[in-house]
Amino acid sequence: MSAVIVPSPASFLTGKPLRFIAAAVLLVNGLFPALWILFTSLKTESELTLKPITWLPHHATLANYMQAFSDQPLHLFLFNSFMVALLSTLLTLFVSVLAAYALARLNLRFRGLILALIVAVSTFPLVTLLVPLFEIMRSLNLLNTWVALVLPYTVLSLPICTLMLISFFEGIPRDLENAAMIDGCTRLGALFKVVVPLCAPGVFTAGILAFVNAWDEFLLALSFNSNPSLRTLPVGIQLYQGEFAFPWPVISSALVVGIVPVAILIVIFQERVVSGLTSGGIKG
Repeated sequence: MSAVIVPSPASFLTGKPLRFIAAAVLLVNGLFPALWILFTSLKTESELTLKPITWLPHHATLANYMQAFSDQPLHLFLFNSFMVALLSTLLTLFVSVLAAYALARLNLRFRGLILALIVAVSTFPLVTLLVPLFEIMRSLNLLNTWVALVLPYTVLSLPICTLMLISFFEGIPRDLENAAMIDGCTRLGALFKVVVPLCAPGVFTAGILAFVNAWDEFLLALSFNSNPSLRTLPVGIQLYQGEFAFPWPVISSALVVGIVPVAILIVIFQERVVSGLTSGGIKG
């Protein structure tokens, strides 16, 4: 008689069942909210209040999207968010590239302390920085401007982008830079002509993170800009709710419109982002 092999608990937790459970959790956590918002945006107010709940819209309509643009200047919110996110991303990448290169290549005396401070700064809750940042922007007369958001968003994204790029720069052989400098490049020229192109996946990944952080931020955008023409998308969406009513189909439509640009951006640069995340995880 052949012996019956009983799998141990450890093998179960490290085998296909665990991977299936993990994939299912990630799918439900990431995909279900997005699908629920999409289905809600296609429903009418009357259908949304039906009991039992209808998961799929019985009579899908695009009227909520038209109302989202007519009730509030949604196109203006999108433009402001895009410009603020784009400017802060470009500034973040420029500064983080220089900082990461200095920490990866130059023999800095207090390199360990600087890295520790970068990590420590990234752990500060945003709400603790609100009042100091507000006072700084008010003293500089920058309130109700794009700059009032671009500068803080840059500072908030710098730690994670710098730490990510350091691992990429450390993986580039120094001989390539030395060869470029022998051919007449300055150190900055070698950085931007040799090192940065070779680290393109990491740069794209850092840029996506910085863009998404600026695109989704609400607290600073609400506090630093009271001018209606400068409202960003997260602040503008909360204007759809009334004193006694919450038009969830219209709000969901605005949310879908806000998700689309980021989704398109990630789809376009998907391969570079995945390559950047995986490469950054194995370098060291």
